Amino acid sequence: MDLKSSEVAKHANGRPAKARIAGVYTPHIVPLHDDGQINEPELRRYIDWLIAKGVHGLYPNGSTGEFTRFTPEERRRINKIVCDQAAGRVPVLAGAAESNVKETIAACEAYYEYGARAVAIVAPFYYRLSPESVYAYFREIALHSPIDITLYNIPMFASPIDVPTITRLAGELERICGIKDSTGDVANMMRMIAAVRPMRPDFVFLTGWEVVLVPMLLLGCDGGTHASSGIVPELTRQLYDLTMAGKLEAAFKLQYRLLELFDVMLFSADFPEGFRAAAELRGFAFGRSRQPLSKNQQVDRVALQRVLQCILADNGYVDEPSGGCAPRSGNLQQDRVAQITQEVLKRLRERGVV
Repeated sequence: MDLKSSEVAKHANGRPAKARIAGVYTPHIVPLHDDGQINEPELRRYIDWLIAKGVHGLYPNGSTGEFTRFTPEERRRINKIVCDQAAGRVPVLAGAAESNVKETIAACEAYYEYGARAVAIVAPFYYRLSPESVYAYFREIALHSPIDITLYNIPMFASPIDVPTITRLAGELERICGIKDSTGDVANMMRMIAAVRPMRPDFVFLTGWEVVLVPMLLLGCDGGTHASSGIVPELTRQLYDLTMAGKLEAAFKLQYRLLELFDVMLFSADFPEGFRAAAELRGFAFGRSRQPLSKNQQVDRVALQRVLQCILADNGYVDEPSGGCAPRSGNLQQDRVAQITQEVLKRLRERGVV
């Protein structure tokens, strides 16, 4: 059954039918209270907002969701809340990465019961493993998982999943239904598609690097999991729709608009702090991350948020800061200083000091 993720059907037993995983999935941030505990009401409100803004699916416990900073029990709770709040309106691709095979299989079993469409599992992390070990790891999980599995290739943080290993897993294990690749390597994505799709036309290819979403869709990707869709879901959905409709001139204009926002969020602070700072500007109380910030980082974050507010204001998503927006140079550090300076000068003029 080839359904868009917004057209989720139901089996007779009430479980979601197997909608094809396609479109924009949001690896979303988790709101926290001041004491660091999960803010469930705000998380539910955020999920409703993302769905209303048009995301095709949800991806709890991804890298942007800081899954390693939660306990296994908290990760399960997050997935349960998201599946419950989504209520079949969009599919849930549940992050199920744990530190060992036994716990990962247990997570797969739990998320199947919660109603997730599939799970995403990162290759083994901490230990840098050989391709044969990566193959054995995923094979063991796939043989015991009740739910479909998407591989998650993010070699900057985990053992890489190379093309021969992907081809081997896809050919041997039907339970493995796709891959999310976060390298942004267009040529390698082409190699994966060329190797796997002839034998597995149903195999899903997702990119985790939104600044090349248009090129990835054009070469055959089914969609992507994008942190930016948690901040500007309208833009990422429009970007997908325009590309799929063949309106490439308009799509590439949006791709370049997304590039500036993405670069500032990604390179301005330790990931995903820039995305947290931007998401707060959309009207949600995300609270402080589990990762402590130094005093210098806290000051930098305030300046960063002002620059992000100006970028979002340029695109019509939020209002400008009260002090207006300074011209941006493309150098983030200079832009931070210029923005804060402009706001300070405005306040001084209002007080008659200058």
